[in-house]
Amino acid sequence: MLRHHFATLLVLLSVSALLSGQSTPFVFGDALPDAPELAERGNYKVGVRTLQLVHKTQIDVLHSQNGNDPLYDRPLTVEVWYPGKLAEGDLEEVEYDQLMGTANDSLRPLIPFKSKGRSARSVEPLAEAAKYPLVVVSHGYVGSRYLMTYLTENLASKGYVVVAIDHTDSTFGDAAAFQSTLLNRAKDIGFVIDEIESLAAQDSKSFLRNLVDAQNTAIIGYSMGGYGVLNVAGAGYSDQLAAFFDGMTGGSKAMEELTAGHPNFKGGQDDRIKAVVAFAPWGMERGVWDSEGLLGLKIPTFFVAGSQDDISGYEKGIKAIYNGARKADRYLLTYRNARHNIAPNPPPVESLAPGLPFDEYYRYAEPAWDERRINNINQHFVTAFLGIHLKNEDYAKYLELEEDSNTKGWMGFPTRSSTGMELLHSRAE
Repeated sequence: MLRHHFATLLVLLSVSALLSGQSTPFVFGDALPDAPELAERGNYKVGVRTLQLVHKTQIDVLHSQNGNDPLYDRPLTVEVWYPGKLAEGDLEEVEYDQLMGTANDSLRPLIPFKSKGRSARSVEPLAEAAKYPLVVVSHGYVGSRYLMTYLTENLASKGYVVVAIDHTDSTFGDAAAFQSTLLNRAKDIGFVIDEIESLAAQDSKSFLRNLVDAQNTAIIGYSMGGYGVLNVAGAGYSDQLAAFFDGMTGGSKAMEELTAGHPNFKGGQDDRIKAVVAFAPWGMERGVWDSEGLLGLKIPTFFVAGSQDDISGYEKGIKAIYNGARKADRYLLTYRNARHNIAPNPPPVESLAPGLPFDEYYRYAEPAWDERRINNINQHFVTAFLGIHLKNEDYAKYLELEEDSNTKGWMGFPTRSSTGMELLHSRAE
C-alpha cells in the first residue's frame, strides 16, 4: 500500500509540473506547497561537473598487517555544483548515473538507475567580483556523492560552490571493509578542501580558477559523513576508538593521529572552516567520542536528528554529542518520530520495483515523515545557518524560535505547517 501511494504521488506531481509549464517534472529538491521560505531555489542558474582527484601516499589500511601500513594513491571522485552561465534557452536539466544495492554483498546486487536534477552539465561558471563560499559534503556508509542532490543543487543556486565526495571504499559501488571508512572519512574531507583551494588559485587552469573562496568554507556530513566532519572541525576521536581500530586491523596505529589527545591531531585548526552541519552523526553510542574530544569542537555547528534514530542513536547518540560540545555555538533540529534517514533524497522510483530487498527503499524513506518535506525543511535551515556564517546574511530570525514547533508557528513556515519538530540552541561556554 505504501509503495502504491508513493508511486501515485509521483504521477500527480509530474502531471502538475507539466501543466505549470516546467520542462522537467518534479525532481528531488523542488519546493512543495508547504515548503518553508528559504527552501526556494536562489537566483543563480546551476552548473555541474565531475572531477577525479588523487590523494597521494595514503595508508592502505585494508592491507595493513602486523602493524605495517602500506601506502597507496587514494582516488576520489567528486561532483561540483556552481553558479553557471547559461545561454538563453539552455535548460537546467541533468541525469545522474546512480547505483542501488551494495558492492560485495550477494544479497543486494548492484542495480544502475538514473535520477534527474536541476543543473546543467559542464556549462561555464558565472564569475563575479566576489568569489563564492565553498561547501564540502560527505555522504553516509554506504552512499554516494548524489545522495543529497536536493541540497547540493539548492545551495549552488544561492551562490555557493558545492563539492560532494564519493568516499572510496564507502560507496554503493565499491563498499569495502569498515576500517577504511573509519580512517579515511575525515582525511578525505580535509584533502578535498585543500584540493579545491588549489584548483581555484590564480594560476590554475581549472574551471574553478578565481571562483571559490576556500577561506570561507562549510562542511556538511550525514551519518558517517557527520562522524567525519565533526573530527575535521575539532572533535577528536577517543582512545577507545583507536584501540578498537588497532584490533580490527591487526595492529595499525593509523587512527591515533585523529584522537583528541594526540600531539599531531589537527582537527579544529583549519580556520577556513566557518560552519559545520552534521546530519545524524554516527559514533557516540559506540564510544567514538568522550567528553574531552567533544570539547574540541568550537566551530558553529548545526545538528539534525530524528528522535527515533536507530543507527546513530538519539538521547545517548546525537543529542549527547550536542550536549557535550559545550565550546561550540550549536543548534539541534529534531524531527520527532523520525529515524536515521533525515538527510538523503527521497526513495527513487526504482526502489519500488517488485522483488527488490526492502532495505533498498529504506535507505532513503522515513516511516513517519514525507522525505520531500524533510528535504525542504533542511534546505531552509541550512540556508539560514550558512547564510549567517558564510555570507553575513541577516537570517537570525529564522533560528530564533520557540523550541517546540507545536507551541507557536515558526518564522518562515506557512501557517499551520511547523509541526512535529524541536529546535534547541546552546551558546558556547
